[in-house]
Amino acid sequence: MAGESYPGFLPPFERFATDAIHVGQEPEQWRSLAVVPPITLTTVFEQRAPGKNERYKYIRCGNPTQDCLEKAAAALDGAKYCLAFSSGMGAILNICHLLKTGDKIVCTVDVYGGARELFEKIKEEFNLKVVYVDCTDLQKLEAAITPETKLVWLESPTNPVLKVIDIQACADVVHRKQKGVLVAVDNSFMSPYFQRPLSLGADICVSSATKYMNGHSDVLLGLVSVNRDDLYERLKSLQIRLGAVPSPFDCYMCNRGLKTLHIRMKLHFHNGLAVAKFLETHPRVEKVIYPGLSSHPQYPVVLKQCTGVSGMVSFYIKGEKENAIAFLKNLKVFTLAFSLGSYESLAEHPATMSHRSMDQDLKNRLGITDTLIRLSVGLEDEEDLIKDLDQALKAAVSEELPPKNNPQPTFSSSQMDPGLWI
Repeated sequence: MAGESYPGFLPPFERFATDAIHVGQEPEQWRSLAVVPPITLTTVFEQRAPGKNERYKYIRCGNPTQDCLEKAAAALDGAKYCLAFSSGMGAILNICHLLKTGDKIVCTVDVYGGARELFEKIKEEFNLKVVYVDCTDLQKLEAAITPETKLVWLESPTNPVLKVIDIQACADVVHRKQKGVLVAVDNSFMSPYFQRPLSLGADICVSSATKYMNGHSDVLLGLVSVNRDDLYERLKSLQIRLGAVPSPFDCYMCNRGLKTLHIRMKLHFHNGLAVAKFLETHPRVEKVIYPGLSSHPQYPVVLKQCTGVSGMVSFYIKGEKENAIAFLKNLKVFTLAFSLGSYESLAEHPATMSHRSMDQDLKNRLGITDTLIRLSVGLEDEEDLIKDLDQALKAAVSEELPPKNNPQPTFSSSQMDPGLWI
């Protein structure tokens, strides 16, 4: 059996589990014939003669453990090449160095806060142009593409309001409008088990491997996958010269995590959907956002480009900020913490945690309100997760709480200030 197929979604990617376990792991590459690739901790490699080295020369330029990870991750992304970086942000920074003064980035408006902060920083210091558009509106995206545009940055689902972008449609618009523009997609929220941006027309797939790819909350690492030879060579040169390379130990740990990615993602989907359905019917919940629910505004897009959905669930609790904080304080199975995508369930309050530094007006426009809560649903027993959410909601929100006069908006592009996009 190739993998579990979910009704309505794309069929599972072929050989995913087999590739995760075997690609780049061949015992014949080691003299010892070790089945599990060893951790190569050395920083230096002996030269046969001055200027004549074997495969490796210095750890910043590559090492055997890193190679194993990059080969396996490339196979899972359906890519020809993958490069590992010291963090997801390190990966994004290296991609930004493909640009030069005067170039323009078109970025989806509700992007990861760290990426936005980086784009704003380099915009000021390196004289780049950055504009933010609602990429669910293809007309707005096309209008934003100008001769200066060199990079379009997408994220799907977005963080934390889980808006889904039609990657294929966006890539088609960008490549048709202007030749040479790179389309990059942050795939951290989905993993290649559920979504492969390169197969949908993207030029670059980025993942914070700290999240689902490693899956155990014990590694900081970023991955970038591409198919083009020239793009790989440029990124490889930047990887070496900028020095944002991962340690062999982190590569070993992430490589090990990939071996169970297909198993973990199935249970993340199972538990995430169960939690979303439970919250959707709960009287103390205003609104649930989960790409695996038919109520999601972009559900048809999800079915068209994904084989399933991860464990990321966002929802608006009834009441005010105090109710959201009380809910988070009363959780017992879910842990209040940053990050996501690991075996343990996490919860966070984006307005005061992951997106705290974002301008308040912008947060409001994007739907990052004081009552928004983001869950990373882990691999615990489904019944325990639901019981925990139920008791925390009951402790945080009174049954007598009257319904809001102004329920949470759907945050469609037509409701937002156009000045936010361009």
